[in-house]
Amino acid sequence: MSDSDDSVDIPSREECECRCKQFAEVTGTDTALAMFYLQDRKWELERSVNDFFAEQHNDQASSVKRQSESDSPAKKKQCIEDKPKPDPEPSRIRLLSWNIDGLDKKYIVQRTQEVCKIILEENPDIVYLQEVVPDAEEIIREKCPQYELIPGGDIEYYTAVMLKWSSVVKTSVKKTPFPNSVMQRNLMTLSVKVKGVECTLMTSHLESTADFSTERKLQLQQAFKAMTEIPRGQPVIFGGDLNLRDKELQEIGGLPGGTCDLWMVTGHRPEAKFTWDLTRNDNLEWPHKFKPRCRFDRLYLRDARPSQLKPVYFELVGLERLKTCRRFCSDHWGLLAHFDKV
Repeated sequence: MSDSDDSVDIPSREECECRCKQFAEVTGTDTALAMFYLQDRKWELERSVNDFFAEQHNDQASSVKRQSESDSPAKKKQCIEDKPKPDPEPSRIRLLSWNIDGLDKKYIVQRTQEVCKIILEENPDIVYLQEVVPDAEEIIREKCPQYELIPGGDIEYYTAVMLKWSSVVKTSVKKTPFPNSVMQRNLMTLSVKVKGVECTLMTSHLESTADFSTERKLQLQQAFKAMTEIPRGQPVIFGGDLNLRDKELQEIGGLPGGTCDLWMVTGHRPEAKFTWDLTRNDNLEWPHKFKPRCRFDRLYLRDARPSQLKPVYFELVGLERLKTCRRFCSDHWGLLAHFDKV
């Protein structure tokens, strides 16, 4: 094979530098070592990171084995466990979407710290966030260094996407304002490769309140149109706090062809239905006797042909009160979707 053939799949210089930087940040090494691993593995970031940690783990295990008998078994075990390990679930992909209610200033530090704790516990590869504010963003960046955070704006509050350094490689980011939004809402679109699967990620916080139903439907139609324009060779996952009512979806003709509602296709369990439920969540003071239960937050998948992602489970997170302040993380529950690579 000629030199020219070998270089066909090499990314651009800018992308190579970006992957070297990501490798160095995830592994705690430097870009020189990153280039060594990446060049030897055709610039596949996920494979390079996993191989690095696997080799480190093996080296550490060998070193511990050679230690003198005076070292305690517990100390040997700890030396091995302190090192990050390769992905134990290489075929499982998780995506979390959550309106974290940054506009509520009550206990925002404690609530955001708990959001970070849940993210680290649930270990999603991708996170869609809505109602992020600068103070919350700062906390998230500090507490979740395993993720790259890409803000969707810089106004009073905005969306953001978090991508796990070790499993997601970002190719591009696009932010499209909704032309008639009075709340400065937009559509955020990212091209990524997650655990080897090329995907398009789309998230938004659509116009809020019943008074803006007409604008919200226009925004949803724009998002659906953008989904259908992505080639069918890769999956598209769209969602967020869409402030959506079932009748509004019906009024615009329903979902585009080949698109599914992840809550529906994973069993539409009633306990995972309502994402803004004032009968269970009292963060928001509600003066009326009737307390609404709404499925404002949704996730949709338009899978590739042939299929590459299989939805296997859908659940809500953030259901526990914080012991420190007796409030929930947000007035919305988070949505956690589980997929298997096909």
